[in-house]
Amino acid sequence: MASFKEIRENRIEKLKNIRKAGIDPYPAKVERTHTCKEAIEQFEDGKEMILVGRLITIRGHGGSTFINIEDSFGKIQAYFKKDELGEEKYKFFQDNFDIGDFIKIKGTLFLTRKEEKTLLIKDFNILTKSLAPLPEKWHGLKDVEERFRKRYLDLIMSKETRDIFKKRSKIIKDIRNFLDENKFVEVETPILQSLYGGASARPFETHLNALDMDLYLRIALELYLKRLLVGGIERVYEIGRCFRNEGIDREHNPDFTMLECYAAYWDWEDLMSFMEKMMHHLDPKIFPKKWDRVKYSDIVKNNNEKEAFSKIEKPTFVLYIPDIPLCKKGEALQGIVHGMELIKAFTEQNDPLEQRKSFEQQEKLHKKGDKEAQRMDEDFLEALEYGMPPAAGFGLGIDRLMLLLTDAKSLRESILFPLMKSK
Repeated sequence: MASFKEIRENRIEKLKNIRKAGIDPYPAKVERTHTCKEAIEQFEDGKEMILVGRLITIRGHGGSTFINIEDSFGKIQAYFKKDELGEEKYKFFQDNFDIGDFIKIKGTLFLTRKEEKTLLIKDFNILTKSLAPLPEKWHGLKDVEERFRKRYLDLIMSKETRDIFKKRSKIIKDIRNFLDENKFVEVETPILQSLYGGASARPFETHLNALDMDLYLRIALELYLKRLLVGGIERVYEIGRCFRNEGIDREHNPDFTMLECYAAYWDWEDLMSFMEKMMHHLDPKIFPKKWDRVKYSDIVKNNNEKEAFSKIEKPTFVLYIPDIPLCKKGEALQGIVHGMELIKAFTEQNDPLEQRKSFEQQEKLHKKGDKEAQRMDEDFLEALEYGMPPAAGFGLGIDRLMLLLTDAKSLRESILFPLMKSK
């Protein structure tokens, strides 16, 4: 079997041959009349069309060659016939095209003897000459982490992977539509922040040369969204990337996607009702109309929170979560599904003096070496002093949600390009 290097060198020779023939192997302009899926759905014997896609199979015998091409919407079989194309063009394809190349094919539809919808090729053009060979048996690779390192190959070879991310896109769109229909306003808040806050987590630090400022990547969306409540936007949400300098496992990745959502004049009871409706809307098979409710103190013994949560299978709100620095009256909860924390929510603290006391306690912990303690945010406290209406809010881990709603087995499978350690 030829080595990767030998295959690549052979393909570079084919690339040279294509150029010698006066053909651009990487043209900028492409003509297409139909997608592969449309060609199948709109099949009509003798119908002319132009299709484009990646070559995924080549099966040649004598003067006949069958190929399959695939685009983002589907795949179709096509047929090269020497008598139709002429010997010179037919040989040019055989000598210079490989699996992995992008190709444009022009021809007419017909049914084979096995009644497979196929395009009889009248003309063809190279669109992209691939130099690296595709893996033959992707799922058989010993180093499964290569799927995450080279996600582009994973997407080429695995329909299941493509389906996960197509479904992810649809789910996020459904969330946006639901929130929009309930009069929430979508916003964008800063990723680079002069002071991190909104969660108990260790931040990533950086430096802005232009202003000679130390900055942090945000660990949560919360404090800026609450500033918008002060500013008069009563219902607000953001779906955004957050960054935490913490461990990596099935349920954790240093950068991840969060939905945070805040509503003025709601308390945690209003919030729970709303979350039940939203989650049931996303998938009624997984999320019932009514979630179970248990008290934190009733299920967590000997401070072993993780062990207690792994035992929760059905969607459940765990109430009265302690030690939440931004919460009012202890009305904090977590949404647990299949032993995994999916949601954190609470009635928001809008008393600036009480919030200052809470920040002061956190600042003491930070000075003692707690890298995850929250900081004294004077700018946020000043905003609260102008008055924030009673409100409730929640954070939902989008990547974790995908573990429940798709076939992903870990966060790395639900994130297109998860962070990986260098080889």
